[in-house]
Amino acid sequence: MNMSSLLPRRWRSKLEATRHAEAITGILQTPPIAARQDGVVLFSMIGTAVLLPYLVAVKSLHHELDRGRIAILDDGTLTAQDKAILAHHCSDPEIMRIQDVVLGEFPKGGTWERLLTILDRRGGEYWIQLDSDTVTLGPVPDVVDAIARNRSFLFLGEAESSIGPLPLPEFLQQFYPEGAKDSHVQSRIESGFDRIDTARGWEYVRGCSGFAGFAALGAGRRLASVFLAEMKAIIGEHDVSIWGTEQVTSNFLLSNETSLLILPYDRYLNYWREAWDDDARFVHFVGTHRHHDDAYIRASLQAIANLSG
Repeated sequence: MNMSSLLPRRWRSKLEATRHAEAITGILQTPPIAARQDGVVLFSMIGTAVLLPYLVAVKSLHHELDRGRIAILDDGTLTAQDKAILAHHCSDPEIMRIQDVVLGEFPKGGTWERLLTILDRRGGEYWIQLDSDTVTLGPVPDVVDAIARNRSFLFLGEAESSIGPLPLPEFLQQFYPEGAKDSHVQSRIESGFDRIDTARGWEYVRGCSGFAGFAALGAGRRLASVFLAEMKAIIGEHDVSIWGTEQVTSNFLLSNETSLLILPYDRYLNYWREAWDDDARFVHFVGTHRHHDDAYIRASLQAIANLSG
C-alpha cells in the first residue's frame, strides 16, 4: 500500500506538488523566452508555489507561438528571487501587484483580479490568459490563426460543449433540462439563465478560463458589470464572490464576442485521467486529477525536451 494515500488530501497535494517541482527543475536550463512587442500578451496570475510549473506553461506556449510579451499578476507571494528568475527566463516581464487592481463593484479574489486586468488592458493588445498548470505539447495553429485574425478564442471545459455558444434558452434545454445538477456555483448560475430576459440576445458556452484569448478592442468591464448584476439576481449578492463565478463570467464574455473561435477539444483538453491522442497540442491539468499517474510530469518533461532540442 502507498502510505501517502492515507494522508489528508491537503497534505498529499503539497507532497505531490513538491515531487512535481523536483521533477521539472530542468526547465531552468532551457533558453529564456525572447519576448516580442508585437501586440500579443501572455498573461498569468501566479505565486511562488507555482513558479516552476508556470515556466513550463509559458515557455512551452511561447515556443509554439513565437510571439508575444509576458505579463504577470503577482498573487502577493512572489519573492525577490522569484522575480529575478522570471526576469531572466521571461525577458523582464511586466509584473503587476494584485492589490493594485481596482475592483469597484466586482468581488475580491477567486481570480476576479485576473479577469479585470485583462478587460482593462485589452484595448490595444491581444491578451491570452494562461494557467500555470497547463502544458503546450505541439504546434497550436488554431491559436495562431485566432491571433492573426484578432478573434477571441475559448477553451472548452468538456467535449460535450463542442456545439459552441447557444442562446440561453437553448443552452438550458441542452444542459439543464431538469434544472441544476448539483450545488456547485457554476451549475447554480447556468441553470438560472431562465431568469435573464431573452431580449438581451445573449449566448453561452461552458468553457474553462485556464486558457482564453481576448481579442484586442473587445468588451471591457461594462458588459461584465451587467452580467454581474444578473448573477446576483440568480444566486444572491453574497455568493458572487464564490470561486468559480469569474470563470462563468469569462465564458459569458467570450461567448458573446464577434467571430469567437472554439478550440477543438480533441487537441486542446483538460486532463480527466484519460490518455490523450497523439494529436493533442495543449493539456490543462485540472486540480482533481493533476498529479494522477504522473501524466503531468511526463507532459512537462516532454515540453522541456522540446524547448531544449
